[in-house]
Amino acid sequence: MALAALGVVYGDIGTSPLYTMKEVFAGLHAIPLTPENILGIVSLILWSLIIVVSIKYVVFIMRADNRGEGGIMALIALALHGAKGNAKREKAIMLAGLLGAGMFYGDGMVTPAISVLSALEGLEVATPVLRPFVIPLTLGVLFVLFFYQRRGTASVGAMFGPVMMVWFATLGVLGLINITASPGVLKALNPAYGLGFLFENRGIAIVAMGAVVLSVTGAEALYADMGHFGSKPIRQAWFGFVLPSLMLNYFGQGALLLVDPSAVANPFYHLAPDWLLFPLVGLSTLATVIASQAVISGAFSVSRQAMQLGFLPRFEVQYTSEKAQGQVYLPGVNWGLFLAVVILVLGFKSTNNLAAAYGIAVTGDMVITSILATFVAAKSWGWGWGRAIALFTVFLTVELTFLFANVLKIPDGGWFPLAAGALVFLLMSTWKRGGQLLTERTSGEAIDLETFIDALLVSMPSRVSGTSVFMTSRNDRVPNAMLHNLMHNKVLHERVLIVSVEVFDVPYVPEIDRVEIRKLKGDFYRVTVQYGFKDEPDIPLALTFCADQGVAIEMMETSFFLGRATLIPKVGSGMALWREKLFVAMFRNASSATTFYKIPSNRVVELGTQVVL
Repeated sequence: MALAALGVVYGDIGTSPLYTMKEVFAGLHAIPLTPENILGIVSLILWSLIIVVSIKYVVFIMRADNRGEGGIMALIALALHGAKGNAKREKAIMLAGLLGAGMFYGDGMVTPAISVLSALEGLEVATPVLRPFVIPLTLGVLFVLFFYQRRGTASVGAMFGPVMMVWFATLGVLGLINITASPGVLKALNPAYGLGFLFENRGIAIVAMGAVVLSVTGAEALYADMGHFGSKPIRQAWFGFVLPSLMLNYFGQGALLLVDPSAVANPFYHLAPDWLLFPLVGLSTLATVIASQAVISGAFSVSRQAMQLGFLPRFEVQYTSEKAQGQVYLPGVNWGLFLAVVILVLGFKSTNNLAAAYGIAVTGDMVITSILATFVAAKSWGWGWGRAIALFTVFLTVELTFLFANVLKIPDGGWFPLAAGALVFLLMSTWKRGGQLLTERTSGEAIDLETFIDALLVSMPSRVSGTSVFMTSRNDRVPNAMLHNLMHNKVLHERVLIVSVEVFDVPYVPEIDRVEIRKLKGDFYRVTVQYGFKDEPDIPLALTFCADQGVAIEMMETSFFLGRATLIPKVGSGMALWREKLFVAMFRNASSATTFYKIPSNRVVELGTQVVL
């Protein structure tokens, strides 16, 4: 499991040595290349890895598991659970969580671009003749990566772990060789060198911290992928192999710069002898593809969870593995990310430019994670506010320093992930609020189901053989589709199921709890289908569990009735008119409930209605 975690969890943070030191000393805001600065930067990188990754994420954040699952959506669910009954606190947590999710998508756009581009820039070190081919090759590699997403990761996943093991071993060996040539760099183990750099160079220290943060990009993956491997293998891989390899490589790059300042143009590739450059470029490209794969898969996973929790409209979801439930492919998200990545590569053209766009999304996500984790520690862990705030204030001090340093880079490209994150936040918050408005409008006019059944029994319409399933958001009210069916067809099936779907803030709901049934008068049944936010929705499959409670359903004798609403924006409603129009556009373009819930299309009857927002 630890080997498998190497291939999925550590790809992003494991490829940071490709560009971190280069950005510090040769980026858009380069600092002077002096021995004191080199030791100070290496020390800051080391202690950033220890404080942010080792202590914050590995020791504390990974304790915030939602039944074994991690990630921003799991953290939101845990924080909301601890804030139940406090409407203001729930709203603040929701807004912070959505902002964090927006930052995650911004990070997901920049990671593939900067990772693959930084790997192929090694060709320039090997021979300047290949410089014109770097961007076309980068775009080619990225296209192949996104094109093959639809086939899932199972076919190539088996090689991820071994490739990353070779990668981290190479990082360590190259670093160790250069450390032996200049062992004086080991003085940077002392945090006094990092602190001394910050206090003695106050003018450039904040700029340098904006590049140092690149060394911890990918730390959030340790928590996000916890559900796939468990916390123990991730911790073992980090402390036993990944952290030592990264430390050796960063110290090796520092040692190289102490001996040969001319290597500053690309210190990572200059660690290797000339004969190893082309194989190293190939290995680096493989490692960055794996790193990008993990980020893209994470975007799919977060998008599906957001759909289940009602933060995004339904997208087409394809399940790429019959064995692994979490392996999904969302074509809309995939090609949207690809378009953004292409724009980044063509617009910024080099890792020096892209680095400015990278750090702010990562640090924003880290700050929000710390804020949400404070809520979880205070309430769910029972620490109380004093202890929780005291601990996470330490992490926030470091992360807010990183965030402020990256704010300075907004004009140079940091605006892109901020704009992307703001757009995702706008879409998620609009969809959530619009869904609440839609539920209020429809449920406000709905009739109590049991009262309606009592009225029907007085003058029951004709009953025909078979089963009808009416899908609705609330199964204690009469679905609009049922009213329209009675109005136009004036018949009911001999058995009627009023079915609603409820998604809980846990990853999975056991199959034994999949459905809850309540029998009503006149062969009516209220059915609640229950899912976790990582479960795969499948209504026909869920209804087969009704047989265990005495309601056997024959699918070929069952008709599904779904309401199709036409939304009409209204001035002076619960949202601004422009947001209502945005919600209507998202609603129209959402995937149909038939596809999302895997209902056979030849068993579906749709009945339309108009709803004024």
